[in-house]
This record gives sequence, C-alpha cells and structure tokens, in this order.
Amino acid sequence: MSVVALKPYNFPAKDVRENFPAPLLYIGWEDHLLFCAPFCLPLPPDMPFGALSQAVLPGIYGYHPDFAKIDWATVQWLKSGQPWSPDPAKSLAENGLKHKDAIRFRTPGLTGIKGSFS
Repeated sequence: MSVVALKPYNFPAKDVRENFPAPLLYIGWEDHLLFCAPFCLPLPPDMPFGALSQAVLPGIYGYHPDFAKIDWATVQWLKSGQPWSPDPAKSLAENGLKHKDAIRFRTPGLTGIKGSFS
C-alpha cells in the first residue's frame, strides 16, 4: 500500500554533516554476515585512507577469525556498489569520501567462519 503525505515535510534534516563531530562513513565487510550491516563511524576527513585497515577496522572487525588473515594488498573495495581503487596515502576526503558515503571491502579467499559467510 502506498502512503501519500497530506502536507509537505517542511523541517531541516537532522542528519546533516554539521550535526556530527566528523563526517559519517558506512563501512561493510562483504561475505561476513556475522556483521548484519555496515558500521557507521564518524571519521575525520583528513585521516589517511590507509589508516582504516591499521587503526579503525581492527576495533570493529578484529574479533572475527578471518580478520587476522586479511591480505590488505588483495582487498577489493566497493563504493556505492561499484569497484573502487582508493589511494591509501591520500585522505578520506581526497579519495572522494564525504558525509554518509558507504564503502565495502571484499577479502578474496575469506568467506566467513569455515566458509559459512558468517
């Protein structure tokens, strides 16, 4: 069933960049459904992209047994569902990431606990 608003919504959005300590970035790990959705993190735009794998992702995905096996040189990145090749030396902003963007990473050969995608 469709829903039609009787009146137009006329209020400012609450999820604008200015309402957060840093731009929000959604980060998901493909083929690892133990994590049901991407994590949403406030990350400084000047942080180098390479710091994600060293300083950020271990804190959210590090307890998964596959995480220690990741070969970061072979990781495949996706931005908005499309293949993407970020420069690890450039900042998040220089890699074109902005508030509420979604990225995912695929780890070839790693598909969850005993290949279960979990």
